[in-house]
Amino acid sequence: MTTRETPDRTALQLAEWPFPVAAALGSSVRADGIQREIKARLAFPDRKRLSAEDGLIRLRIPAGDEARFAGAQRIVAQVLAGIGTLPVLPSEAEDILAISSRERLKWTKDGRLQSAGTRTVQLRGRARTVTFHVFDPSVVEDVLDRDLVTIWREEDAAATAEARRRAASKAALKRRAGPEGKAGETGKVGKVGKPGRRSGDDASSSSELVDWSAFEAAGPLR
Repeated sequence: MTTRETPDRTALQLAEWPFPVAAALGSSVRADGIQREIKARLAFPDRKRLSAEDGLIRLRIPAGDEARFAGAQRIVAQVLAGIGTLPVLPSEAEDILAISSRERLKWTKDGRLQSAGTRTVQLRGRARTVTFHVFDPSVVEDVLDRDLVTIWREEDAAATAEARRRAASKAALKRRAGPEGKAGETGKVGKVGKPGRRSGDDASSSSELVDWSAFEAAGPLR
């Protein structure tokens, strides 16, 4: 960090820190998130006086307020000291890994993209809150380095192809069975009792009478 006073015509005190490029993991969305995180820790009037440009984080505080300037510097330094462990937000993970929201949700749900917990925020100007998963930056970096996204997409494509094959096979079997297959399931003829033997089973007797009536209606006895 460097600190200096600007010329009198600007009446500003300036502090600078190198931007933590490694913590951004190559993502402009993550870089913006880091800047927002630092601003969120500052007092409201000082937030607009912090900027990230040309690879530097710059804090400009009006001259003459040394206590305010020193306090703001401490806050920025503390945030930057722990920036390597700052959780990765969903939009940041999608940008870093070049994945869609659908893929992120699917892989988080099945455990392939390991969640580091959840965060709940309140929507601006509304009473409603939103809860979402966040991710450990080391986990996201590992997924990126090992190109696990490519592997997961191949796994998903194979699973989808297998599901479609099974569905097509099941549909083909159903078509081949047709109405006859259904009739064979539901139109089974009951067994006829042996001659000379009367059965006390009402269901069997009813089945015999129905079969005989059908034969009588269609056969030569008509």
